[in-house]
Amino acid sequence: MGTKIYDCISRIAERIIENKDYLTDLDREIGDADHGVNMARGFQAVLEKVPRDSDDVGAVLKKTGMTLLSTVGGASGPLYGTAFMEAGKVAAGKEALTTGDVPAIMNAVIEGIQKRGKAVRGEKTMLDALIPALEAYTEQLEAGSDLSGAMDAACAAARDGVEFTKTIRATKGRASYLGDRSIGHQDPGATSATLIMEAVRDFLRG
Repeated sequence: MGTKIYDCISRIAERIIENKDYLTDLDREIGDADHGVNMARGFQAVLEKVPRDSDDVGAVLKKTGMTLLSTVGGASGPLYGTAFMEAGKVAAGKEALTTGDVPAIMNAVIEGIQKRGKAVRGEKTMLDALIPALEAYTEQLEAGSDLSGAMDAACAAARDGVEFTKTIRATKGRASYLGDRSIGHQDPGATSATLIMEAVRDFLRG
């Protein structure tokens, strides 16, 4: 994983911006109809503010998080800002990431989101995609899989997690106001988290 971290962040930004309307439509069903718009605005700012030539993975992730924190509105700004900043702490000083670094980064991301959002798995949030993804990645790694196989498993588990959010009621955020009416709708945050993981997987494939 020695490629410039900015190029990976750029791929993530492109994926989010491409799906701006899709994410906003999902949020219109159970939220404020602004998730896609907010996320796209945040990642557009990331493209402009994050240093393009830095070899310090941790510094770039931290800057990404700080930028998202200051430009993405609603609950997503603090959550995604925290996620990238926590990832940056794990990657501090690293010029490249190894296959084994990924679980530590994902753990830090999940713990940061749990602490910031005071949420747990099963509450119709991005954790319902991220936690299964980490479990699947780790399982594949322990079984001897390479990075590509582990990332495939993580993304598939995240997609399954998104589907799972359709079956449960929301207990966090604006969607929680709908109660049982939130059942049948997938969580926008779980969806955007999955899009980010898929963008990373596709980037690593070249």
